[in-house]
Amino acid sequence: MSETPLFPLVPSRFTGESREVDPGACFDWLRQGWTMFLANPGIWIGSTILLLVILMAISIVPLFGQIAAHLLVPLFGAGMIKLCRRLAEGEEPEIADLFAGFRHNAGQLVMVGVFFAVGIFGIAFIAFMLVSGGVLGGAVTGKVAGFGIALGGVMLAGLLVLTLSIPVIMATWFAPALVFFHDMQPLDAMKASFAAGAKNFLPMAIFGTFLLVALFFAMLPLGMGLLLLLPVFSGAVYASYRDIFVGS
Repeated sequence: MSETPLFPLVPSRFTGESREVDPGACFDWLRQGWTMFLANPGIWIGSTILLLVILMAISIVPLFGQIAAHLLVPLFGAGMIKLCRRLAEGEEPEIADLFAGFRHNAGQLVMVGVFFAVGIFGIAFIAFMLVSGGVLGGAVTGKVAGFGIALGGVMLAGLLVLTLSIPVIMATWFAPALVFFHDMQPLDAMKASFAAGAKNFLPMAIFGTFLLVALFFAMLPLGMGLLLLLPVFSGAVYASYRDIFVGS
């Protein structure tokens, strides 16, 4: 005879388990991101302007500003998906939600930013060494052959940056949401994010390609397209997190 369950039932602990989705799911994520933007465009545009101003002001400081901006990306990312959750649950979002990551699990989110910054700047350093080595070799060799060596160095650096950036992006893509919403430790969140990205590589690759193309066009009119792209992108990321992670 089975025991009678005790009430209230305790919800199962979130483990970071993810599921595989169809490649076409990425288009549904984008549709949901657009719907979230239309739900309250004023809040989204105001939050995006504030975010861009803060990041540009920080990035003015040479080197250290760039590092600080990368460290803060997960904190502001948590704020953007907090806006998404409010909208998804029918609540009234506020611009102050942009700073939600500074009020909850800030230290853990910064650690995600540390991993992201170390990965990106490490890859950039390797690329710089390859390019500088190619240019130096080209200068020593001569004009025609030297141009080929320099061009080869640039192409190799670009390919290496693209390849090495993929694991870093996969590990940090969902990590802010997992740390902020589920109190996961940074390393556990990044492992879960990487596993989810690997399991759904094709839809994530399509989504990433669309994002790169959209980012190119968003930057053309003096970057004004970012006022639309960042909110829609944030909503799509939130939708992908809800779609892929079990119990989210």
